[in-house]
Amino acid sequence: MIRAFRLMQMARRLDDREIALKRQNRIFFQISGAGHEAVQVAAGMVLRSGRDWFYPYYRDRALCLALGVTPYEMLQQAAGAEADPASGGRQMPSHWGHAQHHIVSGSSATGTQFSQAAGCAEASLYRDPETGEVTLVASGEGATSEGEFWETLNIACLKRLPLVFLVEDNGYAISVPVEYQTAGGSVSQLAAGFPDLHRQEFDGTDFLASYRAVKKAVEHCRRRQGPALLHAHVIRPYSHSLSDDERLYKTPAEREAEAGRDPLVTFPSLLMEEGVLDRETLNGITHAIDAEIHDAAQQALCDEPPAPASALRHLYSETVDPTSEDFASQPQFQGGPMTMVDLINATLRGEMRRNPEVLVFGEDVADSSRERNLSEVRGKGGVFKATGGLQIEFGSRRCFNTPIAEGTLVGRAIGMATRGLKPVAEIQFFDYIWPAMMQIRCEMATLRWRSNGAFSCPAVIRVPIGGYLNGGAIFHSQSGESIFTHIPGLRVAMPATALDASGLLRTALRADDPVLFLEHKKLYREAYNRSPDPGPDFTIPFGRARVVKPGLRLTVVTYGALVQKALVAAAGIEKRNPRASIEVIDLRSLAPYDWEAIRASVEKTGRVMVAHEDSVAWGFGAEIAARIADELFTSLDAPVRRVGALDTWVGYHPQLETAILPQTETLAAEMERLLAY
Repeated sequence: MIRAFRLMQMARRLDDREIALKRQNRIFFQISGAGHEAVQVAAGMVLRSGRDWFYPYYRDRALCLALGVTPYEMLQQAAGAEADPASGGRQMPSHWGHAQHHIVSGSSATGTQFSQAAGCAEASLYRDPETGEVTLVASGEGATSEGEFWETLNIACLKRLPLVFLVEDNGYAISVPVEYQTAGGSVSQLAAGFPDLHRQEFDGTDFLASYRAVKKAVEHCRRRQGPALLHAHVIRPYSHSLSDDERLYKTPAEREAEAGRDPLVTFPSLLMEEGVLDRETLNGITHAIDAEIHDAAQQALCDEPPAPASALRHLYSETVDPTSEDFASQPQFQGGPMTMVDLINATLRGEMRRNPEVLVFGEDVADSSRERNLSEVRGKGGVFKATGGLQIEFGSRRCFNTPIAEGTLVGRAIGMATRGLKPVAEIQFFDYIWPAMMQIRCEMATLRWRSNGAFSCPAVIRVPIGGYLNGGAIFHSQSGESIFTHIPGLRVAMPATALDASGLLRTALRADDPVLFLEHKKLYREAYNRSPDPGPDFTIPFGRARVVKPGLRLTVVTYGALVQKALVAAAGIEKRNPRASIEVIDLRSLAPYDWEAIRASVEKTGRVMVAHEDSVAWGFGAEIAARIADELFTSLDAPVRRVGALDTWVGYHPQLETAILPQTETLAAEMERLLAY
């Protein structure tokens, strides 16, 4: 009880100290956890630091203190110190993270932590279900409006995950009151229909009630009876942050009622009433806390800030470099020619045999979720059959179907990868990747950097992409790779041949960075790009282009489905004009891309065209064209040209699709214009 009071008081006084420092312009941001302390301390005391796993949200200061984060470490975060264990001065304060205590680095995005926590809990069950590990994910009531909250509740109940949802309901999402946020005003009531979900709604300002509720929920999870939802009613006596003024929307009566429930008033009163503490002892604890915080603040404010030269540190793995010569190997061919989709399947199969922590999942990727049916049916294995037979060979623990929820699909992969598994998640069509954009951009790609190297996320996201199949129309034919190559920390590969697909996918699976692996649907079963199996250790470095056709007078930089179209166009031109001599470069990976190969070719030919299937405006070619103009201007004998789709959507009718997407004739016409310049 005394420890609980000390932690609660420490949390409140840290808030107060940071508020004072912010007003003195000695720190740069502050957000408070005031009013939430009782339930947070209860959770921290019931759960096991360094054994259980934690996905806190920004108000969880008292929880993190209870788990072992020190006041000094919290003030280092407020000061933005380089030695801050949460982020090394890279994130705002109260974005908690501490590898030693299993506090996974959080971002500013609300609700993204839910599905990651589910992936973390799945990893606990996969690694060793007997450990009794529990994952706690915390949130305010406002973030429960996010779709991923409900998607994660669904998957947690489907898989009976040892996952505790702690909803700290202070009645306001910044200025929006709960009755305008949640139908009926109670998220726990809305969740009543979920099977095997332990639900408790209680006063989160009452430490004893909170401790009992958390203990019961954690026991439910440790016994593998399913997940738990703790709905704790707390208060928010301070404004949302120092950028907010709650007096603009809370009445004096509301604020007075909240003050009467303040756990920093009611709990010490209870301790004195019950004889646990007297006033003198209470004052002594309070003064000692203030002195500790004062000394910690003085020390943190003197700590060195992050060095400017550290800005790129931890953007990618320092231990595994997928661009290095370590991944350059020669194929050891075996068997007859295989299509791209078959070699992708073979590569996944080989890596699953090699590494028991490779898990493959997504919509329709399994052979049959109802395993009993496999004695009578062949099985699905993906809409393009890329994962056919994997569930049959490796079982449903390692290859399984997921609900239609792309954001949660990727979030689960992030949680698994954080725990050291190698998740391979499939987005069924590139056109449906957008619900996962927040997880990919703000979570997966930033985790290593924002945690200053404390956490990483080496997940692989496989995505069929592109058109030319006829009939796909707007929602089964689009490209858009440049949007993802714009994301620091994310590797992006897009092979054009079966051999390259095998080598690059194996590199992705053995790398230590998140990878977006784009598989062009039109190329899955083409005859011209087939290859025998290159062997179980064939890899291709990222950022290593392939000169698929040498030439002297014109460079064509391309990738994906346009590689073959460029070759056909170049062959036609050279047949009519043997002096044309066109060089075609297949980039193979887009982030990073092989600038040195481009440079060498352009310096040789003096003319260059960049071609891709995506629309021309703001496409991937714009970056390459701009860089050529910037760095190789004196080597050019003609303007840099770009070829791509029209700046519109892909149409359904084949005649319309043909007019929109770049064709062999489009490429040939532009090549001839450049050669004639």
